[in-house]
Amino acid sequence: MENTPQSLLEAARARATAPDFTCTFNDAVSGAGSLSGLNVAVKDLFDVRGYITRAGSVVRKDTAPAVKDAEAVARLRNSGAGLVGHANMTEFAYSGLGLNPHFGTPLTPLREGCIAGGSTSGGASAVARGVADVALGTDTGGSARIPAAFCGLFGFKPSAQTIPRDGAVALSHSLDSVGIMTRDAGLLRPVLNVLCDTPVLEAAMPRAVIVPENFGMDDLDDEVMEAFEATLRILSTAGVSVRRLKLDIFDRYLSLPVWQFSSVESRVYHGTYFDTARNDLDPRVASRMARADGVTGIDYARTMAARGALIAEAMQLFGDTPLVMPTVAIMPPKFDDLDDDAIYDRINLLALRNTSFANLIDGCSVSLPISSHPGAGLMITASSGRDAMLVTMAESLQGTL
Repeated sequence: MENTPQSLLEAARARATAPDFTCTFNDAVSGAGSLSGLNVAVKDLFDVRGYITRAGSVVRKDTAPAVKDAEAVARLRNSGAGLVGHANMTEFAYSGLGLNPHFGTPLTPLREGCIAGGSTSGGASAVARGVADVALGTDTGGSARIPAAFCGLFGFKPSAQTIPRDGAVALSHSLDSVGIMTRDAGLLRPVLNVLCDTPVLEAAMPRAVIVPENFGMDDLDDEVMEAFEATLRILSTAGVSVRRLKLDIFDRYLSLPVWQFSSVESRVYHGTYFDTARNDLDPRVASRMARADGVTGIDYARTMAARGALIAEAMQLFGDTPLVMPTVAIMPPKFDDLDDDAIYDRINLLALRNTSFANLIDGCSVSLPISSHPGAGLMITASSGRDAMLVTMAESLQGTL
């Protein structure tokens, strides 16, 4: 390690007024264990004992400090990892861009004036700047993988059931999963082995990957397309067959109102704030929560049933053959270009488009940085339970991308 845990912690405290963190921890010392010497930025929706969990919102400022760690935090602490601070985020984790009008908006260090992506924005920025080695985040529709791409990191969204969410403020119980980001693919397996209920074992590289022709490949920035095609050539050179296929599952996916999950379920967890303190919420977050008012119980039940059918179809269709796509269709946008609500909404939907599929099919997914095009990422997505295969692919491809 180039820096000691103490020096990294001091650097984080010096940045306490910067937007990467909503607060830094005074008791975040690293102990003995498999992750000793590593420092973790904890997304501000995981409970850390003795601290208020703000979830990126001022309406939670009077919430009592947590009396115990969230399960994921406890596992990291018990493994010897140092906890740097609560990392900034989109309010309630409800956006793919990472803007926060309450605590400030983290930026990527890769491109001047451009956003870090979200919703785990502060964690990604902190890891990219070297203030932390690992970011503990969540991923409901891409919240770990989008900022990983924008900040040049490895971002992993595991199968949802593999890491407990106890002690984490929820957005959508249907789609939420715990995710991590690192600068080094070699850290994915040891960190996941601490967090997951079952070990992430060695796995074989897949013989083939699928590039969908009818999803995720339109409206790409030229630089994203160039970076993606270059990675496909690398995969082919490594002996992996690249299959470009048009698949009907994506037509059914695109007809599904995926937005209903977060809109309806956010009202389960944050409805009191919406009802009593709506004017104190980020207006862009409040407007998405408000869409739930137009969803009937029958509508929601039909959407749930359609999702269940897609999960079963994806398990049968993909098996051990992963999908590859650009993580995000666009390069990191400039913060100053997102003032207009219509532009913000369009870019937010485009940022989330490719990543959200993994959450909908209850799959696992990893974003790999493409060093020749900083800010672009290669996303590999697989059906539920194929986490080890994706970790192996990230480890194997790190040196070539």
